[in-house]
Amino acid sequence: MNILRRASSSSPIVIASMKRPFNTLRISAELPGNPSPTLAHGIHVFHCPFIDFFFVSMSLYGTFIPLLEAMKIESIWEINSGDEVGNEFVFDPIKWQRKQMNNDFLDLSKMFNAVKSLVRVPSVDPKYKIAVLASKQDHCLVDLLHAWQDGKLPVHIRSVISNHDRVPNTHVIRFLERHDIPYHYLSKSKEKNIEDEILDLVQDTDFLVLARYMQVLSGTFLKRYGKDVINIHHGLLPSFKGGNPSRQAFEAGVKLIGATSHFVTEELDGGPIIEQMVERVSHKDNLLSFIQKSENLEKQCLLKAIKSYCELRVLPYEENRTVVF
Repeated sequence: MNILRRASSSSPIVIASMKRPFNTLRISAELPGNPSPTLAHGIHVFHCPFIDFFFVSMSLYGTFIPLLEAMKIESIWEINSGDEVGNEFVFDPIKWQRKQMNNDFLDLSKMFNAVKSLVRVPSVDPKYKIAVLASKQDHCLVDLLHAWQDGKLPVHIRSVISNHDRVPNTHVIRFLERHDIPYHYLSKSKEKNIEDEILDLVQDTDFLVLARYMQVLSGTFLKRYGKDVINIHHGLLPSFKGGNPSRQAFEAGVKLIGATSHFVTEELDGGPIIEQMVERVSHKDNLLSFIQKSENLEKQCLLKAIKSYCELRVLPYEENRTVVF
């Protein structure tokens, strides 16, 4: 999922939607001086209970950040009634080096007795290590692999795990062999517990991705793994949970179909939603076209959810909700 110039009082600030569960500050200002032609983007997530949102946002990112001339705040998001703040910024990596940034944000977290202070610069920070679980259908897995190959996902794929035995000369196996990514086929039997085998294979990962993995992970597995698991569901949740959501949607006569990427919890298809995408359908569509449109949405939705998660843009709040910015 780590400065002593005061921010200019003339910086224009827009405060919007104050009655929503989260608030937004958008700050527009140019970096002073002659910044590097190559600016970098960063995200800072700061969890500090019982401190007022506006005090944190303006003091934290205005008064107490040295080298303010090296950064520009693009937006600040408040959730959890002000307990947690997400900040998106651009900065000059020559004037504010990554190691110094960690030290500055660490000082800030100590100053406010923060319970969480995370900062990430996706373009330079180490990539998250993931394992991908998939069953027989290839479309989400193949799309994810090619996006990774093209540098569109800031992850390192440690392995692909499946309950489907792909033969050696398939496209997926050839791709994995070419990139030295292990493929683990785990067959189901009474003699062994697949979840124990999966846990052994994913110990050195930061989170898991279910790319149309059609097996339910138990609550015991989720507790033992202890990290986030992201799933893609081929339906517009909370409608059409469980199996065959495209058929369910077709038989219900819907006019919009969708795909949902969400965190995995013990409740089947009930975890906090990260991303959703939709497409219009009509009486002219049949079940096959429903499925084809759904598969296209699934691929896009899953990739966007992974990218947002890796950039710290997904902030859970309340029991089952997220802010994605």
